[in-house]
Amino acid sequence: MISGDESEREFHNVWALSSSPEAVNVSGSWSNLGSPESYWISQVLGDVSGLNVLELGTGLGEGAVYFASLGAQVTATDISPEMLNVTRAVARQHNVELRTAVASATNLQAFADSSFDIVYAANLLHHVDIQRCISEIHRVLRPGGIMATWDPLQYNPIINVYRGKASSMRTPDEHPLTRADLRLIKEQFDRCEVRFFWLTALMIFIRFYFIDRLSPNKVRYWKLVVERQSKHAGFLKLSHRLDRVLLLLLPPIKWLAWNVAVVAVKNPK
Repeated sequence: MISGDESEREFHNVWALSSSPEAVNVSGSWSNLGSPESYWISQVLGDVSGLNVLELGTGLGEGAVYFASLGAQVTATDISPEMLNVTRAVARQHNVELRTAVASATNLQAFADSSFDIVYAANLLHHVDIQRCISEIHRVLRPGGIMATWDPLQYNPIINVYRGKASSMRTPDEHPLTRADLRLIKEQFDRCEVRFFWLTALMIFIRFYFIDRLSPNKVRYWKLVVERQSKHAGFLKLSHRLDRVLLLLLPPIKWLAWNVAVVAVKNPK
């Protein structure tokens, strides 16, 4: 039987080998239109220049290269060696330096306790044993260090239909986050800020499917949002603004959001 780590490595190796480093959109992956989760995290983190940043599950390198371009000392990890090859190529294109290491997000024994100021993990927790991963993140963070992460939630029925149709774009052991997962993070860390994203903005997925006729089994819609954010800027601006109003006026609706972002601080003592 193939283990979770092995299946994740194989899946992401294949993805990396089909990806062009030249096509990786680093800045767009941190914009308020295409990726409001990342944008919010960047605003909360502020100046990262000179800080030691560990990225888990770096993927195509959008996060690692972004932080390195801001002057951070970045270590990018991934379970997939091929993903790290792409990340290094993207770093070269952007003229930044970073370190890379093949590592599972639930086993960071290569890194000492209290090694990093920030641990960043984008779209990762729903692929791993969350409790083990959070414990490892907590261990390698210095006192007062920050974990920043965003992932999908499990509760929106429309997104669950999309997940069913996008089976070839997902690994079988994925588990979108639940209320219990967020409680686990809050229990581990001293302070925790949480924000929810993508309610009415999810209608862009309906456009991709019914108007653009794009198969979710052939195109990653969430990547396409980043690629086409300029084309759909008017809709995205309006829908993100409407989402903020809805989340303010109707707090329980947050559980129907597509993604949740968390910035958590380790006890400084």
